[in-house]
Amino acid sequence: MAKAFAPATIANLGPGFDFLGCAVEGLGDVVCAEISESVPPGEILIQKVTGDGGRLSYNQKKNCAGIAGKATMELLGVTSFGLSLSLFKGLPLGSGLGSSAASAAAAAVAVNALFGNALTKAQLVQAGLISEAVVSGYHADNVAPSLMGGFVLIRSYSPLHLIPLNFPLNKDLFFVLVTPVFEAPTKKMRAVLPNTIDMRQHVSNCSQGAALVTAILEGDIALFGNAMSSDSIVEPLRSPFIPGMAAVKLAAIQAGAHGCTISGAGPTAVAVTDGIEQGKAIGASMKAAFLEGGNLLSSASVYKLDRRGAKVVETSQN
Repeated sequence: MAKAFAPATIANLGPGFDFLGCAVEGLGDVVCAEISESVPPGEILIQKVTGDGGRLSYNQKKNCAGIAGKATMELLGVTSFGLSLSLFKGLPLGSGLGSSAASAAAAAVAVNALFGNALTKAQLVQAGLISEAVVSGYHADNVAPSLMGGFVLIRSYSPLHLIPLNFPLNKDLFFVLVTPVFEAPTKKMRAVLPNTIDMRQHVSNCSQGAALVTAILEGDIALFGNAMSSDSIVEPLRSPFIPGMAAVKLAAIQAGAHGCTISGAGPTAVAVTDGIEQGKAIGASMKAAFLEGGNLLSSASVYKLDRRGAKVVETSQN
């Protein structure tokens, strides 16, 4: 048996749509993988799912943990054993925090651990991508940082080229995550995006994306927040579908945040700051804005950057 935890993630970070994301400490999903004689060799059975309110499928071909677990078995060449998976959801569905990616990452790491950790985390991203393609779209900006930790830049998808971006160890970055009682399914939020964009928007987002990467490598939190807030393509189109989002962003900046945007496809709003107490105050202002501007209740928390990513938390042998 091997049990693994994979953290929540913030994808896009404003102008980094589909090519940049990071992991956050504390929140995440857990998957337990066990070798089972009752499961046909080379196959996976979803044994148990908790924390989802009964909404996720037990069909291994439709469950993100099952898809990623099976893909990992194929990458490992495992054909002599059958596996059962138990998924413990710590992340809300459709929240913009990489819920499906965390399940996929935890499953991949747990299955890999059962067979001697033969694959690197970067290799496991391939299994996670197979899962993401089925449930939310072919993008690695959630599953790559959930597996690898920290900030990850996806330079290309064909071939897949991942570049970890190291935020300075001597600096702390705090994310204020405010999640309203509202769902924004990733596939629905991707459908509002255009197939073509204006050249000026392209140039603007390229420059802001470059500034975002520079800020990460230099540990410049003020620049990071400013660039994160400057998406001129995706956020303006998605924001109207999240009640109160424009007011929440304004409230975060006025409360002292360095920047604010939509986390992933939403509806969670993310702001950045360099202190936990200030983060709590920013979160309170954002909650009030969701209530006043969108008539939505919400929860606010402050989290640090997760530099490690998915990890094995327990193993045992019968």
